[in-house]
Amino acid sequence: MSHDAWRRHDWQLIHTGPQAPALHMALDEVLTAEVGAGRRPPTLRVWEWASPAVVIGRFQSLRNEVDADGAVRHGIEVVRRISGGGAMFIEPGNTITYSICAPLELVEGLSFQESYELMDRWVIAALAEVGIEASYQPLNDITSPAGKIAGAAQARRAGAVLHHVTMAYDIDAGKMLEVLRIGREKLSDKATTSANKRVDPLRSQTGLPRAQVIERMIGSFRGMYGLSADHLRADELGRAERLAAEKFSSAEWTGIVP
Repeated sequence: MSHDAWRRHDWQLIHTGPQAPALHMALDEVLTAEVGAGRRPPTLRVWEWASPAVVIGRFQSLRNEVDADGAVRHGIEVVRRISGGGAMFIEPGNTITYSICAPLELVEGLSFQESYELMDRWVIAALAEVGIEASYQPLNDITSPAGKIAGAAQARRAGAVLHHVTMAYDIDAGKMLEVLRIGREKLSDKATTSANKRVDPLRSQTGLPRAQVIERMIGSFRGMYGLSADHLRADELGRAERLAAEKFSSAEWTGIVP
């Protein structure tokens, strides 16, 4: 799918104030449904986090991924998203997250690998502008010579594709290892500092404030495809708030894969 196909769409940007982790999960579901139904144009949503979280993938085992005691000790909420992929450790000032909700036709005929690469092309360009030699690493990573920068996840449903990415702007590796189990196995025989080698934050590579990195990213998307400022509609937010309370905050959903 060419740039032209993307440019033919009237892309919208949603970038609001900080929101709770469960509400972010719900907004992805609601906005993807809206785009799939043709009620909303394709949308780039840049997230702001109200509180720290661990976001686990739809098919991950809660107890295999998360140390429940560590999460409670650090006041970190655990939520499960509707897309696959791995666990993400989120701290509001240290993380850059975005999602793209687009009509399925933009990835039709593409393999998952091709669609991941296409969906993140604008970010790779933005990172190049701030001096990072970033590249797409199949299947769902964005990486640089210094280490991994970001992880992506995707879901395709009802006429739409949801693609979201969490980027490490900065990272508290020690805390992450107390909350995520997976990091420990990979790092069990090494010092905690090697967590910083596996995930190399944008802050150390760019020296730019987080807000400026986000600004460059939005500018890159706008330059490639066009982008208009938009907001959440009252009905979208209302539905997302209900879903956040009834589904994404529930022990049933979070523990759906125990």
